[in-house]
Amino acid sequence: MRLLVVGRLSGQLASAVKMAMAHGAKVHHVERGDQATEQLRRGQGADLLMVDYRIDIAALIAANEAERIHVPVVACGVDAGPDDAAATIRAGAKEFIPLPPEADLIAAVLSAVADDDRPLISADPSMKAVIGLADQVARSEASILITGESGVGKEVMARYLHQNSRRADKPFISVNCAAIPDNLLESELFGHEKGAFTGAVARRVGKFEEADGGTLLLDEISEMDVRLQAKLLRALQERVIDRVGGTTPVKVDIRIIATSNRDLARSVSEGTFREDLLYRLNVVNLRLPSLRERPGDIPALADFFVRKYAAANGVPVRPISADARRALMAHRWNGNVRELENAMHRAVLLAQGSEIDADAIRLPDGQPLTGAVYDAGPAGRAAQTADAVTRAYVGQTVAQMEKTLILDTLGHCLGNRTHAANILGISIRTLRNKLNEYADEGTPIPAPQSGISAAVG
Repeated sequence: MRLLVVGRLSGQLASAVKMAMAHGAKVHHVERGDQATEQLRRGQGADLLMVDYRIDIAALIAANEAERIHVPVVACGVDAGPDDAAATIRAGAKEFIPLPPEADLIAAVLSAVADDDRPLISADPSMKAVIGLADQVARSEASILITGESGVGKEVMARYLHQNSRRADKPFISVNCAAIPDNLLESELFGHEKGAFTGAVARRVGKFEEADGGTLLLDEISEMDVRLQAKLLRALQERVIDRVGGTTPVKVDIRIIATSNRDLARSVSEGTFREDLLYRLNVVNLRLPSLRERPGDIPALADFFVRKYAAANGVPVRPISADARRALMAHRWNGNVRELENAMHRAVLLAQGSEIDADAIRLPDGQPLTGAVYDAGPAGRAAQTADAVTRAYVGQTVAQMEKTLILDTLGHCLGNRTHAANILGISIRTLRNKLNEYADEGTPIPAPQSGISAAVG
């Protein structure tokens, strides 16, 4: 993980940096917000900014976003009061870290924000066969196309390939082609020169140059505009790029991995994807089976997620009961591994007693897993029905149930927005919008890093 620290590096902030480095972070440092934006613009990439709360965080984030640089920010500081902490969150920081730092808190924030603790876990023969092929080609320089349904773990596989390649000690840079508008994606990939277009106030290094020497993941490449596909094809063939508004080609040394949840052969026939680009990318195709096709992975993944999120929330690791395992195996998992992970987030939070039982494993709307009801005869079905109607959720609207779950989760996490959003399976932006909505209704909201209720502005 690449950490850029912004502020005077002394005292407790220096201690926090040492803790981050002990957890594997590669740290760079600047003293001012404008220096941070300039570093990022020049291609000094970062996965997280740790910023002294006395720096204008809102201005820093605005300057970065003006350059289409989106790096999460956590604020930190000594002797900051609740109002100071709340102000940093309102300014756009994802979390506030009080100083002097706690090692466990530093580790939790790094893990939650970077979300790089995603090993490739498999127990099913069909998935093991794919991993075996990945092992064969990982150390080659061949471009690889990873295909499969949404949520099967395509980016996890891409990281696995990078980590087992000859480029493992170089950058791994990911670009979500579906999340960036077509008119901005070219500059995001290839960079731009000062004055290339309105708002281009300085030279900007793109993802190709940022990934130089390492691996560039083009996520959901099927969403890329055909015109830009031609420029990408030239970059792959000649290993040179042209910045937007530039006149001098720039050499790059990268390996390309692309992902798609669409049938690219069909996209070629429909005229929305270049056939020559498909051939260039699809030197090796790794098709990841859906979770329905690899049932042996379900219990292994569920156990991993239980351990991961129990540790993240400081709760005991409870074993998954036999009934719960049957429920997991019976569900269709249309959202694949992503859906399973979110379900186990909630289960870790909702479980009571010594085990995680089937009742704790719920869909986002609070309903039990589909296919999780078993024919135990008339008496068994009657007992299940009686148990279901006594649950606390009965009588609540979906909105009320959502509000209860969000606030209970936030309280459980002592106001930590990042951890709560991870457990709930929603983005930090969605969580903040919900909390602002509840605050407007007059509902007390737990403040960050405390269990004390406070208004959210």
